[in-house]
Amino acid sequence: MRDVKESLTDDMGLPPAPGAEQHAALDLANSAPALPGGRFTDLLGTPQSANHWLTAHGLAPADAGLRETCAAQLRSLREHLRSLIAARVEGHTPPAGALNAVNDALTRAPAAALLQWSPERGPYRATAHPATQILEHALAALAADAADLLTGPDADRLTACGSAPCNRYLLRHGRRHWCSTRCGDRARAARAYARRTGRTEED
Repeated sequence: MRDVKESLTDDMGLPPAPGAEQHAALDLANSAPALPGGRFTDLLGTPQSANHWLTAHGLAPADAGLRETCAAQLRSLREHLRSLIAARVEGHTPPAGALNAVNDALTRAPAAALLQWSPERGPYRATAHPATQILEHALAALAADAADLLTGPDADRLTACGSAPCNRYLLRHGRRHWCSTRCGDRARAARAYARRTGRTEED
């Protein structure tokens, strides 16, 4: 799975942000990264790319055949997650709509592992996962991961990448506030330029 996930960002030269490999919700929040030169890319921009993203995270089979309505729901959850993460990082109250959206996603799929039976295995427990509910299960899993991230011990490490124009979030390690080596190099270069010229990045 790691190789597939890395392939999502290889073309942009962007590895997953720190913490994104442990929290799929953080990777979802970062799935429309801002690039230098005023460019953006959207890893969920089409049903096919959204399907690929879910497959890379073990949340849908490669042949799920997502439609645009499904991709749009995934993109909508992403924006709500970004609002919640921003609120946590910046210390302000999140929009009620963002909380409602995550709670709605949490209730879309049964959380209990039901008792099942097969001639080969005998009794076992598994969550029902009919093909028609692939998206609902994916949204529920992402929302649960987001809730765990925002309420767990990693929440205090959430921060925004400190290198403009990057818009990704990460889990801070030590004093590092950059999501990638590229962003760190760009921030250091900007600081060096500012020292040489007496200008700030905003000038």
